Amino acid sequence: MGWPELITVGIVGVIVFGPDKLPDIARQVGRFIRTVRRMAENAKDDLGKEIGQDFSGLQLRDLDPREVVRRNILDFDDDATPSQIEASRELRPGEKPPFDPDAT
Repeated sequence: MGWPELITVGIVGVIVFGPDKLPDIARQVGRFIRTVRRMAENAKDDLGKEIGQDFSGLQLRDLDPREVVRRNILDFDDDATPSQIEASRELRPGEKPPFDPDAT
């Protein structure tokens, strides 16, 4: 959410609840968000305990398929060899693509 959406929500909140009840409602929303975050952290810790030490460093973001593709396919490794980096460049007109006998 950006600033325009937050301002709109604030104006609607003032109109619907009134300026005197709005601080109490904001306090309740803050408590609710803290409670949900605490529950999510506890669930993540319990999941980590249940699946064992092999996955103790596992983050929930690591399970997102988009993150897996981004990390393993789209990004280059820091320790990539020059031949790997060379293979990723665009071909010049008329240039034949590299041939990998192990991949075919």
